Amino acid sequence: MRQLLPGTAAARGCALGQARVRLPHALDVEETKIAADAVESELQRFHTAVTTVRAEMRELRDRLHGALAHEVGEFIDLHAMLLDDPELLSGIDALIRTGHYSADYALRLQRNRLAAVFESMDDAYLRSRIDDIDQVIGRLHAALNSHHAVLQGVSGEILITDSVAPAELAQLQSQGVVGVVTAGGSPLSHSAILARSLHLPLVVGNPQLLQKANDGDVLVIDGGTGLVILEPNAADLRAHHARVAEARRERRQLNRLRREPSRTRDGVDVKLWANAESRDDVSEAHALGAAGVGLYRTEFLFLGSQVLPDEDAQFRAYRDAVLAMTGRTVTIRTLDLGADKADKTGLALRDEPNPALGLRGVRLSLARPELLRTQMRAIARASGYGPLRALVPMVSGAEDMHAMRAALTTAVHELRAEGCEVAEHIPLGAMIEVPSAALALPSFINDCDFLSIGTNDLVQYLLAADRTNESLGELYSPLHPAVVRVLHDVIRTGQRRQVPVTVCGEIAADPNFVPLLLALGLTELSLHPATLLEVRQTIRESTHARLRAAAPALLRAPNRAAIQRWLTRNTLASAQG
Repeated sequence: MRQLLPGTAAARGCALGQARVRLPHALDVEETKIAADAVESELQRFHTAVTTVRAEMRELRDRLHGALAHEVGEFIDLHAMLLDDPELLSGIDALIRTGHYSADYALRLQRNRLAAVFESMDDAYLRSRIDDIDQVIGRLHAALNSHHAVLQGVSGEILITDSVAPAELAQLQSQGVVGVVTAGGSPLSHSAILARSLHLPLVVGNPQLLQKANDGDVLVIDGGTGLVILEPNAADLRAHHARVAEARRERRQLNRLRREPSRTRDGVDVKLWANAESRDDVSEAHALGAAGVGLYRTEFLFLGSQVLPDEDAQFRAYRDAVLAMTGRTVTIRTLDLGADKADKTGLALRDEPNPALGLRGVRLSLARPELLRTQMRAIARASGYGPLRALVPMVSGAEDMHAMRAALTTAVHELRAEGCEVAEHIPLGAMIEVPSAALALPSFINDCDFLSIGTNDLVQYLLAADRTNESLGELYSPLHPAVVRVLHDVIRTGQRRQVPVTVCGEIAADPNFVPLLLALGLTELSLHPATLLEVRQTIRESTHARLRAAAPALLRAPNRAAIQRWLTRNTLASAQG
């Protein structure tokens, strides 16, 4: 029987397919005891499963290529690290050896023990890490019972589940899955961000469907509106086919914008930079007519290596990006690595109680002087091949910028003394993603050649809401009045001091937020190439003067609902001119 089950839009696109239901993860294993003389064989069975899962994850990582390998690889690496966690493995060994439990039941008991520890923690970030434990436990349980731990998709299916890991998304799409609906989740989660990059329709926050759908049911989902229709009727099917046809027309129209200017209806140019972390990203940015690379993530060189990349390895990567952009500026972000990212080099501390607030970004660079010197020399060498600037992440205040400026200056002087070609001036910018930097900006903006607002971290730090914690999806929102006002203050400070300001967080890649950013006075965005044309189209349909005139009302909005109403009202009005 036809049912409408709305959820929350997370990744645009429409899909029609058969349901594939994966029930919430739970180890429904009965207590099972084994004989004393079976303990060693049971331990062997368990450790064979661990070996199998390690091999599965290596195989999955090896199948990923290009930018996707960097986006998804860190999650796979994190799960691989958990497999080596003595707290997990030794606990299971002890339950088998001393409790004479079966490996399956020991796995369940150890999972519940760890869950109790995580759930008792005050920190929301750490509480949410139980999801990673569950992913690993699920793989081990599947290996113990000789079936695949990773869900195998079938072409034409729509996955319905409680949650989905980024690594699973990439594999499911390659198997032909056409859409995903989750009971929980947030449009700003890592999985949602990846789904948008993959152009895979995703609807989150729809627990009803998980309860009502069965394998084989027909579904229509719309990742742009969040609407899900179970067992659609003839009218629903006609409407779906019409939306698909319209989407194809829109894509053809978007492709015509590759060489068109990013200019509003009333003639205001908006500079669109591209975020990149690979040569593929840089090539795509160039093909789409990006103004340059506004954020080149350097940590991928570290995440994919067992050893620290030396100066030459870093130099070649940065030089190649500069050459590929053929005269358009490339912004190299210095290392933004911390314990929240699973690097293989051992550089990031693994035992930090709260990685999001730990030794990461500029803090890590300053704590490792030789590491910083190597990277600054590589950046300065690459500047001899074309326009380049350096961006510093996790800046807290003036001291960070003074130290990084000194490190860059020293590197330039060393290289010139060695006879290397180095640019006359290498602009140095600060990422504004820590509230203290936003508040103290007037005191150190003269030390910055440009600013880049990292809204992903800025929002979570301002609202004390971890963006990876799906239970906080409603709280983590860039439409909070505090976020809007901080954005306005940073943009206005930059304009008054004639320092360029860019937004490089996830909201820059969402066409729905473009009117709000233009209203606040922003004229530079940096975003993933996958959505550049959609954002360009929204800019071309907007009237800058009308949005700027509506900014005072936006800044007076008392809550998220009022900001959303402003956005809805002024998006339509701006498009009408």
